[in-house]
Amino acid sequence: MSDLENFTPKLTADGSFTFVSQEFGESFHSHHGAMQESFCKFVEPTQLATAAQKPVLRLLDVCYGLGYNTAAALQTIWAVNPSCCVEVIGLEVNPAVPQAAITHHLFDNWNCNYIDEILKELACEHQVQTPYLKAKLLIGDARNTIGLVYQSGFWADAIFLDPFSPPQCPQLWTVEFIKQLSLCLHPDGLLATYSCSAAVRTALLSAGLAIYSTPPVGRRSPGTMATHSRIAESKNHSALTTLSQAEKEHLLTRAAIPYRDPQLSDPTEVIVMRRQQEQQASCLEPTSRWRKRWLLGTQGRDFMGNSL
Repeated sequence: MSDLENFTPKLTADGSFTFVSQEFGESFHSHHGAMQESFCKFVEPTQLATAAQKPVLRLLDVCYGLGYNTAAALQTIWAVNPSCCVEVIGLEVNPAVPQAAITHHLFDNWNCNYIDEILKELACEHQVQTPYLKAKLLIGDARNTIGLVYQSGFWADAIFLDPFSPPQCPQLWTVEFIKQLSLCLHPDGLLATYSCSAAVRTALLSAGLAIYSTPPVGRRSPGTMATHSRIAESKNHSALTTLSQAEKEHLLTRAAIPYRDPQLSDPTEVIVMRRQQEQQASCLEPTSRWRKRWLLGTQGRDFMGNSL
């Protein structure tokens, strides 16, 4: 069986399709809507419709996957400013994923033939260059390829952080990896992720970023947007949603102890065990006590639906 045959399209609620990862046992997108998630969890929080007024816009798509986030970004940017020159770097460990998305014609219902052609070339050739686009797909462990991005001097106006969930793919949610992302984020740039995990938010704060909640999409869990804290302090961010009191207090519990990977090379099991040991030795408030105080559920998940 070829790698492409490992991916079977799965319909989501908005009529778009996704895949299920056999390795991680998770869907690549929310069942509430794969396309909807790309626009609402990544494109809108990074304010690309406004940023598109710039002559040049740079995007870093971490865990490129099927290519939906990049597709949604390009569609949004060029709808506002067809002359905007966009530079994209996508990080992806498995080249069969974007190739399978093309093979199964998953972009047919996006009604953007020119983007379909771009993604097809990117999936097959790993690079695309047109008068208004310079895109590159870096294949390999993102913990290694992020170093190439930094060394190239690439400063992203928007970063999409879209790995599988922290318990399943902790290596891309660690303090050390997110610090590398922050070094590739333009001083005025915005980072967006679907996750509202306290551990992830702590890692973002540890990287010197200010964090905000983004609206729930298809479920009650918000996402997270981050920007350089010094920029956040100097600008009017009235349009951004600050953390609720419950969310702030969640960051003071054991659930907020982040994943760590000092050399950016440890296997999943080691990263998970390291965090568990740190939690067991911690004097922070137990998450169960915080949950009881806020009258939240006790099904092994936090108030935003994330595994503890």
